Amino acid sequence: MLHIFVDADACPVKQEVYRVADRYGLEVTLVANSAMRIPENPRLRLQLVDGSFDAADDWIVEEVGAGDLVVTADIPLAGRCLKCGAKVLSPAGKIFRENNIGTTLAVRDLLSELRGAGEMLGGPPPFSRRDRSRFLQKLDELIQEIRREKAAGETEKGLA
Repeated sequence: MLHIFVDADACPVKQEVYRVADRYGLEVTLVANSAMRIPENPRLRLQLVDGSFDAADDWIVEEVGAGDLVVTADIPLAGRCLKCGAKVLSPAGKIFRENNIGTTLAVRDLLSELRGAGEMLGGPPPFSRRDRSRFLQKLDELIQEIRREKAAGETEKGLA
């Protein structure tokens, strides 16, 4: 069954994930280093991990599998989850795929170097309503994609 994992500490679209998951009857696990309030819902779970570097990332990678969906802005985590067969979506609505994760990681590293050298100041633009809207659209799109892939796999098993 499709499960949504959220890299939750700084995720700006948790409410949107709750709404969409509720509509589809999906389970959601929020993974965080610190406690946070989540709605009372048997399909929502908060998984607290210790504060060590990459603890949340490591936990997600251990649990995620093919047919799951991960919401994260962390590009290295996105790459690790793709290798596990999961679909990955950023809070701004960017779908990470095997064919774009390398370029995305290279751009991230380049921008980090430019910031470190003082060539570029500031970070990403503020999160906008357009980002939120794009996220909702792409989340729905990925859920449908996963469901189609699962249905196609079950049809193939039935024919074998």
